[in-house]
Amino acid sequence: MPTAESPLVLPSSLFRRLGSLLYDGLLVLALLFIATAILMPFRGGQFQSHEWGYGVYLLLVVFLFFAWFWTRDGQTLGMRAWKIRLVSSTGGLVSWRQAGLRFVPGLLFIGLAKLGEALLPSAAKPIGLLCLGLFALDFCWALVDREKRCLHDLIASTRIVHIKEAKPPAASSQ
Repeated sequence: MPTAESPLVLPSSLFRRLGSLLYDGLLVLALLFIATAILMPFRGGQFQSHEWGYGVYLLLVVFLFFAWFWTRDGQTLGMRAWKIRLVSSTGGLVSWRQAGLRFVPGLLFIGLAKLGEALLPSAAKPIGLLCLGLFALDFCWALVDREKRCLHDLIASTRIVHIKEAKPPAASSQ
């Protein structure tokens, strides 16, 4: 039972997860602009968006953003705003390995979309929609899971919890 000083920890709702993802998505977008700007002087101010090295660099930047926050205190900035935290299945901080395993499904969806675009250019749109559907399935799994875990949480042995501040006991009037 939580004390007045400790937070109450409950499984996070899908709504809170998606809200946090939206906040973090905006931060990641800004971070990718900065990461690209850092490389621009070395590339003569030009980039070819289809260069695989550039894509790998951007994926590494995104992974480091999430993994650093997750392994440091379990919360990205968006997660702080929505009062949710990533924890291991035992309730502690996640490892870099677990952070990587959480990141893998997203990489697979992106990789599948890029592979489909390269091998079947005429089918790029349906393959992209399939990948978006798989991404949605990953998150919608939380709607049927007893502990509200997404598929990437099951893969990495992690869970997202909603942290509610415990209310201090009411003062008794005597």
